[in-house]
Amino acid sequence: MDREHGASAALWGLGNLPLLARAGSKESLEYILQALWRTRRTGLDAADRAVARDALQLASDAELDPLLVCLRILIRRCVSENVSKDDIPKLFPDEVPPELQKLLTLLLQKFQPEWQEDASKDRASAQHSCTAEHQLNQNGDTSEQPAAPDAEHQNSTASVEDSIKSGEKEVKKFPLAKDSLDKMLKDLFSTKDHMPIALN
Repeated sequence: MDREHGASAALWGLGNLPLLARAGSKESLEYILQALWRTRRTGLDAADRAVARDALQLASDAELDPLLVCLRILIRRCVSENVSKDDIPKLFPDEVPPELQKLLTLLLQKFQPEWQEDASKDRASAQHSCTAEHQLNQNGDTSEQPAAPDAEHQNSTASVEDSIKSGEKEVKKFPLAKDSLDKMLKDLFSTKDHMPIALN
């Protein structure tokens, strides 16, 4: 029994939860619990930490952090372990004063259904994204790869491209002056005019 009590004390940290009695109001405790739930993936930001420190009249984060860990454990137990509302008071260590136990119990009972619903949505979302990722991976593995062009087609394409390039080089080697081109066109049309017309 002593060993169990020692383990519980080590888990909760002596004197952490009773610090909540310093809160000036029920609303302050509500805010802290809701902020912890809201930031369950990211952790409290500086503004929320400052509000919690002020509400609990704590001088530093060193005093606040162990308390936040205890509260997160409480919240996690209420949500994940599906603790019945009647069993919530049994989660508190003996060091927590009865009035504070009663207030925390009321707040945890109040938020438990909402938090459990959020947790259920989180699990469904995680499962959906995991399934979608798995399907993407499977599709990536079995998707048809474009067929590689056969060697003959590649060779013919390459030879056409080579001849075009070499033709371009030859044209570049022998540039025509504009008046030379005009003269060639005139000669071509004048030759056409002198050709005899075939009679049917």
